[in-house]
Amino acid sequence: MITVKILVSIVPVLLFLAFLIILDSFKLIRKNVILVCLGWGIISAILAYYLNTSLINGKIIGDNNLAFKVFPPLVEESLKIIMVLILVRFNKIGFLIDGAIYGFAVGAGFSLVENLYYLYEIKSDNIALWIVRGFGTAIMHGGTIAVASMTIMQAIGRQKNSLFSVFFGWLMAVTIHFIFNRFYFSPVISTIIIIITLPTLIVYIFNSNENSLRNWLDIEFDAEVKMLQMIKKGKFASTRPGEYLLTITSRFSPLVVFDMLTYISLFLELSIKAKRNLLLKESGFEVIKIPGLDNYFKEMKSLRKSIGKTGLMAIHPILRMSKKDLWKLTFLE
Repeated sequence: MITVKILVSIVPVLLFLAFLIILDSFKLIRKNVILVCLGWGIISAILAYYLNTSLINGKIIGDNNLAFKVFPPLVEESLKIIMVLILVRFNKIGFLIDGAIYGFAVGAGFSLVENLYYLYEIKSDNIALWIVRGFGTAIMHGGTIAVASMTIMQAIGRQKNSLFSVFFGWLMAVTIHFIFNRFYFSPVISTIIIIITLPTLIVYIFNSNENSLRNWLDIEFDAEVKMLQMIKKGKFASTRPGEYLLTITSRFSPLVVFDMLTYISLFLELSIKAKRNLLLKESGFEVIKIPGLDNYFKEMKSLRKSIGKTGLMAIHPILRMSKKDLWKLTFLE
């Protein structure tokens, strides 16, 4: 019986995580980051246990009041989302797809510890209980943070207010968690709702975002190749971006203008190669490593310092650099 309980309470969430990874045709995720996310999920579950226990023992929340249902979702979702914010901060997430997978991995790690704890504490052989935990609670833990991650990445992709998107994503995760914990329906019905709604929502967004990713690659790739060709041919001034750059040259010294053009050229070159690697990954080929890549990034850093914040803001309309642009360069590493 213990084997059956383990299978139905732990395996489903891992299978769904594997399903999401397989569904990602662009292979955007990295195994080491998945492991880190799973690890953080495990750590956050342990931290949540001690925090929730402290709140209960400190009489801040009790078994028979609303706070007992409110505080755990607040604590647990706050801990889980930390890893997503770290990955966003260091440009390890570029699209909804990888955001959803990494977010779900955090929730999967969390649910593994929680369900193992309940397997140890609860000696029930009621298989329905473990089905609810494995197919309901576990999927909920992965789904909430996946939804939060996608909300954040969607706002970043549209260059909306990042702080508001973080708060809104976190609030959505807490709300879903809270509603599930309240069991407005029977636990079995709540589990069925979670199984149907969260995976369906994630898969739907997956498919639509993959189409937008493919369009983004096609459109930007062509535009960047043409712009880089014009720069190398010395005809950049005849393009719209070149005309714009000419209008701002009077505000900067000739040396800074030269650094701007060098920076634009270098960024375009790296961006094109990064997109090439994305396309290679989608086709199942090995990505092409760039010799001396560290020197490229050091040069870009030096150029950014030379150009200054004002200069970078001035050329922003040409490159329109966003989190997505910074992230795609990591595919060269």
